[in-house]
Amino acid sequence: MPINKILVVDDSPTERLALNDVLTRNGYNVITAETGEEAIARSEADRPDLILMDVVMPGMNGYQATRTISRKDATRGIPIIMCTSKGQETDKIWGMRQGAQAYLVKPVDHEELLARIRAMG
Repeated sequence: MPINKILVVDDSPTERLALNDVLTRNGYNVITAETGEEAIARSEADRPDLILMDVVMPGMNGYQATRTISRKDATRGIPIIMCTSKGQETDKIWGMRQGAQAYLVKPVDHEELLARIRAMG
């Protein structure tokens, strides 16, 4: 399935803007969410082709949101790439166990991110 619409989930306006900029310049349609709860709602309502998920957010964290999205019938087919400052090996393992298909550590290398997105499409 080609990837066109990407949901960027991050509580940092700067991070959302940076990812939105690089993705839109590369032809992707971007929607955003600021919290884990909003990510779940947007994933159900907007059916993105891919989700870029931060981990450290107020309220529901990215691990919890990823687990919920990857286990709900309506959204389980949406691939998730975690983009987070949590870079320990245990963090990566935990993120993958929650349902993420890839795990990138901030600051995210934009070329690597784009290559991962293309590989998933």
